[in-house]
Amino acid sequence: MEAQMTTVVLLIVIISSATAEVKNLAGTEGGSITLPDPVKFGFFLFKGTIIAMVENGQIRILKTIFNGRLFWNETTGLFTVRGLQRNDSGIYTIDAQNFTASYQLKVYESIQTPAVTTLNVSAESCTLLCLVEKAEETTLSWYKDEDVVNHSSSALPLPYTVDKQHFNSSYRCVAANPAEEKTLPVNVHTSCSEQDATDNRGNTDSWGRRHYIIVICVVLTVIVVLVAFIIKYKYLDKTKRTTMHTQDAVNSDVLYTDILTTDRHTQEGNSPDSSGPVDRANLTTVYDKLEAHRMVSIHTDPADHVYDQTIDCPYA
Repeated sequence: MEAQMTTVVLLIVIISSATAEVKNLAGTEGGSITLPDPVKFGFFLFKGTIIAMVENGQIRILKTIFNGRLFWNETTGLFTVRGLQRNDSGIYTIDAQNFTASYQLKVYESIQTPAVTTLNVSAESCTLLCLVEKAEETTLSWYKDEDVVNHSSSALPLPYTVDKQHFNSSYRCVAANPAEEKTLPVNVHTSCSEQDATDNRGNTDSWGRRHYIIVICVVLTVIVVLVAFIIKYKYLDKTKRTTMHTQDAVNSDVLYTDILTTDRHTQEGNSPDSSGPVDRANLTTVYDKLEAHRMVSIHTDPADHVYDQTIDCPYA
């Protein structure tokens, strides 16, 4: 029975939609939307599917994705959808006892409150810049009192120059999309004073300060790493030089000298004339490692005609 009722309702909706005017509605992500037509008895559809029905003064939700988000006011008879999501965009239809209405709902991204910064201050005028974070179909407008004096069809920064003689007027910057608008009142005297010209920048200065802090932190980190590397390099180099110096000092304790032995017959007075050639056949050169406080005795065979000599180390 319920399936037959649904089929009948869909046929009625299709026939009615062919002739009924579709009303455009706009909502903001996270916000809510209330449909303008009251219902005492009937069906509520989304994209051709019945999501709820009203009977006997109560609402019955048929699609769980709308639980806790779709409400019906029994006093006014109006439907309200809360906690809007981007995928809630689409055609909603009310099929009541005596009328059928369709609504094209589009859910927009929420926009931010605009910021105003001072571009230039002169003796005759002051130039201000209104800007906002980019969002879908967002526009910017400058208002002087109740009149629009500059408008942008996009979210690009929008400048406006105020003459000195008009400083006492009321100014505001407005960011808007089809679903909502955000307004920032501007005190021209404060924004355009010479002292505060570079300080009164609203949210823009906050963004800039955050960027500067990040850059400073990165630079400090790099400096600390470089200093640590330099200290480590110098310490290792100093340690290496100390080790090499110690090794050189140890090696310098080893000394060498020549020991010349003479023939015994030469000592007895039979040495050849110093002016003549010297017979070096019987001369022997001896090398020995000298150490402190050590006496080295050299004993040679008498047949070799070498004196027994005791050599005292002169370096002790």
